[in-house]
Amino acid sequence: MKIKFLLPVILLVAVVAQSCVSNKKYAELQSNYNKSIDTNSKLKQSWQVTQQELSGSRNRVTSLEEQIATAKSNAAALQDALNKCLAGSNQGNVNISKLADQITASSKYIQQLVNLKNKSDSLNLILTNNLTRSLNQDEMKDVDVKVLKGVVYVSLSDNMLYKSGSYEISDKAGAVLSKVAKIINDYSNYDVLIEGNTDNVPIKQSNIRNNWDLSALRGSSVVQALQNMYNVDPKRLTAGGRGEYNTVADNSSPAGKSQNRRTQIIITPKLDQFMSLIGKDPNKPTG
Repeated sequence: MKIKFLLPVILLVAVVAQSCVSNKKYAELQSNYNKSIDTNSKLKQSWQVTQQELSGSRNRVTSLEEQIATAKSNAAALQDALNKCLAGSNQGNVNISKLADQITASSKYIQQLVNLKNKSDSLNLILTNNLTRSLNQDEMKDVDVKVLKGVVYVSLSDNMLYKSGSYEISDKAGAVLSKVAKIINDYSNYDVLIEGNTDNVPIKQSNIRNNWDLSALRGSSVVQALQNMYNVDPKRLTAGGRGEYNTVADNSSPAGKSQNRRTQIIITPKLDQFMSLIGKDPNKPTG
């Protein structure tokens, strides 16, 4: 009789124990699943940043490349002239010596251009990476950073920057502008142009004549915010506006209009070093 009584109890204990184990395993699996979701989210964010960096790297082309190509062409022409002189008579030894000197000068000039371009490209890439990494995922929705022809373009949406239909800086723009300002201050050898852009919808405010005015006022607002709130040297800043005439999308759709309503912060290396080097082109005619 005792055996018959104990058997149901034993079965009940076994079922309860099995249930406890199952719940524990379920909780463990749920925890692992949540961790996987979190890891996947971080990997997606990292992938997006990497894709943006890769896109910027593919687009890095500067006018120095054209100068390098021209200089190489000049060097090849000089070498060809020297070869013709050597293949002919022994006359013109002085000219041959002069050509040899010009070829040497051209080679040094090409190397200078290459070194300067590589330095500029490296600085632009570092600048872009530093800015992109400082922005969180939500901020990246309103910010587009890329490098085109040796120039860093930081495009900011008007929804984030300004109060609706206004050129007054909104409160929520502060976090992004402070991060952009830090990058600008860190790279003191760069000049900065702030350029306002609009869609093609005419502005309807008595104190603003047209989209030209609105775009210029918005560029000026950002310049003054960078100067007065984030201590960017005003000598490095230029404010401008391009109205509705510098589109990046079709104005026929709301999405296109939204893309066109933007303010670009254009960060460029100071031109002094480039212009001084171009002035030293050994093959450039003088007089």
